[in-house]
Amino acid sequence: MIFDNQYEQQRIQKAEQLREMGINPYPHGIVRDTTTEQFKKEYAYVADLENKRDESKTARVSGRIKFLRLMGKAAFVKIEDESGLLQIYVARDNLPEGFYNNVFKKLIEVGDIITVEGYPFVTKTGELSLHVTKLDLATKSIKPLPEKFHGLQDKELRYRQRYLDMIMNPDVKETFKMRSRIVSIVRRFFEEKGFLEVETPMMHPIAGGANARPFITHHNALDVERYLRIAPELYLKRLIVGGFDAVFEINRNFRNEGMDHTHNPEFTMLEFYWAYHTYEDLMQLTEELFTTLLHELNLPTKLPYGKYVIDYSTPFRRIKWEEALVEIAGVDAAKVRDKEALLTFLRDHEIEVDENLSVAKLQEEIFDEFVEKELIDPTFLTHYPIDISPLARRNDEDPEIADRFEFFVAGKEIANGFNELNDPLDQFARFAKQMENKATGDDEAHEMDEDFIHALGYGMPPTAGEGIGIDRLTMLLTNRHSIRDVILFPAMKPLKSDKEEQETNNETTKDR
Repeated sequence: MIFDNQYEQQRIQKAEQLREMGINPYPHGIVRDTTTEQFKKEYAYVADLENKRDESKTARVSGRIKFLRLMGKAAFVKIEDESGLLQIYVARDNLPEGFYNNVFKKLIEVGDIITVEGYPFVTKTGELSLHVTKLDLATKSIKPLPEKFHGLQDKELRYRQRYLDMIMNPDVKETFKMRSRIVSIVRRFFEEKGFLEVETPMMHPIAGGANARPFITHHNALDVERYLRIAPELYLKRLIVGGFDAVFEINRNFRNEGMDHTHNPEFTMLEFYWAYHTYEDLMQLTEELFTTLLHELNLPTKLPYGKYVIDYSTPFRRIKWEEALVEIAGVDAAKVRDKEALLTFLRDHEIEVDENLSVAKLQEEIFDEFVEKELIDPTFLTHYPIDISPLARRNDEDPEIADRFEFFVAGKEIANGFNELNDPLDQFARFAKQMENKATGDDEAHEMDEDFIHALGYGMPPTAGEGIGIDRLTMLLTNRHSIRDVILFPAMKPLKSDKEEQETNNETTKDR
């Protein structure tokens, strides 16, 4: 049975006792007219009254019992709803005959949700409270809450049981309220700029739009494989071909990759595409977006993030890819495109790599190891190698360079944008190259999307596009350091069953 420990069984018995007394432990039709926050604002004036109470007023408040102190004929209780905590005072003589002793004292406890009605008053210690004249049980809690003083500290349990995390840690709810506001502000920002919000497929016939391993599923009726989308990019660009000038989508992407403090298999992205604009326009738009977010969220220009204080003053720093390798990683400027020199640099720093990697891939290894973590204040990194930018347009002056940027804050990539490749022949050639890479073992290489090539064949106007990670953006603005802290229900390793645990222990014993 799922509720099998003695404390849970005791609570189940109390629920049965309530039923026997004619009290439904799970009633519906409960009405409340005031939140705890509204109560505190509306009745703040009571502190200035001579007798510190206003019995002419009545409020009805609901909340979960977080603290209960019995004092013989009365009790002080703290209840919590979404907006905060409120102290209530429950006295035997203000309730129906026998209710206090037989129901409240014996059958109602911490964790239960109650609805109380009463008038505002201020205690001797100066705390605005509600003097209860009527009390109803709204929900009987079967599972006891964690012990009050230690709370819920197990990080893994907090992620697995987010509902319990939110009950025990009110600041968690504030983080997710902030996330919701961020998404709302982002949506409004793009709508006011004239972008159209759209929805594109979650299941793709071909995995593409980014270099990543896909999740694979099967459509029974069609008897075909489908891929949970890695990115919406290729579908959004089809819409630009079709005649929309500016589109955006805020939705989930799925990547069959490892998990760490900045990666979750499903995550939320903003992607937008803007015809007749360039990646320089996107960088300016990104600066405007951050300025708007800070203003709308009432946040200062300088924000803490862990040990750093991030300065979001605009304009943000801009540095070219190869300049960053030279200035930050210490690569010789004269040899930044020399394959042997790059291999020697990596060996000298005891980093093992495949000697068959291209110059761009070797540069990427150096960037990942030495440069990214140093990009603390908001920084646009520009002029990426074309070899690691399969969907970006070539630079007119240097065909080995893409008209592309990535945006970094606190050593993390937050956004990626570029002038879109709209030459169908060039795109076909790059897909073909990606297919060669896939054949040699690159699981993240793009598939050949012939329909997308056909779409480009009809002509896509000069377009720039960008993707911004909503989860990482929320991490920055809420000073959270794990992506699991900003995703309500993050992916977790499955828990072992008792049987599996025993089998593991048996195997361990045999090994000894």
